[in-house]
Amino acid sequence: MSDIRGNLEIVKERVAAASARSGKSAELLVVSKTWPAKVVHEAVEAGQILFGENRLQEGEEKIPVLPKELEWHFIGGLQRNKVRKVLPLFPVVHSVSSTKLARFIDRVAGELELKPKVFLEINIGLEESKGGYAPDDLRQDLDQLLELKNLSLQGLMCIPPRVSTPEEARPWFAKVRELQEEVGEKSGRELPQLSMGMSGDFEVAIEEGSTIVRVGSAIFGPRLKKL
Repeated sequence: MSDIRGNLEIVKERVAAASARSGKSAELLVVSKTWPAKVVHEAVEAGQILFGENRLQEGEEKIPVLPKELEWHFIGGLQRNKVRKVLPLFPVVHSVSSTKLARFIDRVAGELELKPKVFLEINIGLEESKGGYAPDDLRQDLDQLLELKNLSLQGLMCIPPRVSTPEEARPWFAKVRELQEEVGEKSGRELPQLSMGMSGDFEVAIEEGSTIVRVGSAIFGPRLKKL
């Protein structure tokens, strides 16, 4: 018997408690990747509205058969050849990893008459295995990004370097928050959202300023393996 409803309630309580500690409200984005629509529907029946997917194909399979009032966020690496199909399905994109990609999304969004909400992905640990902006690259390109008319810049997103405990992730989350504050002050344009924190560390992320956390396994259990 699934305990998705119970898990969801527990995670929401933890999000609320961490939000109270931080003084800033955080939203829960339930990551449904690898889980079929019938499983996702259990979370919907428990009152969840925000969902995240990291693969276009899964979104194409699930979104049409689930309630229309759900809000879908694309959280995976986004390739240029997928942008035209991603934007109509996902009004929010968490993984804009370069200015070249941002310009392309802006152009396609204009052609489709859409204005997606986007997060700029920050490679805060400067890891070669990850995409995203190095902080200095973001500082350099911010003015160009703010000129893009078809994108609604929401804020920054990060996945910190792998650590052994949630507390060890805290300095990385703090660095992203400090970067958010810095670029906001310098540009005079607030980027109010921070997409930080997953199942293993979302409470620490909220305490460091995250406004949206991406949680999957703490709700659905261990991820299903794709065949």
